[in-house]
Amino acid sequence: MHDSTEAPDLHSYARALADELPGNWHSQYSDGRAELDQHGPAENVWDMNELAEALASDRVVHDAVLTRDDGTRLYVIPRPHSEEEFLVGAIAPDLPPHAFRGVREPDGIIVPDNPYQAAEDIVLELLPRYDKAAAQAQNNAARPPAAAGAETLVMAWSGRDLVVDRPVRREVVDVLLDLGFVNAEAPGQLTLPGDNPVVQAQTVQSAATTLRSHGLNIDVAVRHASPRTALGASAVVPPTPSSAPTARGR
Repeated sequence: MHDSTEAPDLHSYARALADELPGNWHSQYSDGRAELDQHGPAENVWDMNELAEALASDRVVHDAVLTRDDGTRLYVIPRPHSEEEFLVGAIAPDLPPHAFRGVREPDGIIVPDNPYQAAEDIVLELLPRYDKAAAQAQNNAARPPAAAGAETLVMAWSGRDLVVDRPVRREVVDVLLDLGFVNAEAPGQLTLPGDNPVVQAQTVQSAATTLRSHGLNIDVAVRHASPRTALGASAVVPPTPSSAPTARGR
């Protein structure tokens, strides 16, 4: 498994990147070798693409969070298996699960080790997607949930696969099986093989939409494992609602 301690100096890079981004940003660096944090910011990374895959599959021992004065947060890690690139993604705002229903994740981007160029890429690509998604989520949060008492179907990363406890209701199981989930080796679980992260993201979105179309009051949540929990073994933290970013119901 890749060990990101061999990657470029993340601490200095994050500080330089914060200085290059427009507005007032500050960086916070975390070294996983110091004190393990099982509920770190990675749990709410708003991504179902390459950054999510890296968090699920690689041993990330340090990360950085860039925070703007308005509360916008960006998550930064070295790109696995690269000494000249980083991965940057947005952290979802702290909103109830129903706020993320129907909102597409503003997936992160690969940036070079040049902070000036990275800041330009973030401003042109990532932040516009984040602003759009955050505005949609805020708008949803301002409205009461369409129906009270919604259940949440939580999917969790296990390596490259998505795993979910087998639902009690047969109709929910049938929806997941139709979308490509299969019986897992562990009793009482279903798994979505991680052959293609893009297909996985589409499947999560389809699961939320399909359950709603069947009249089922169920949100879908996908959670990312904290990179610091990955230091010990392959511990899995349930994702954020992406249908939330731990996936949030759509």
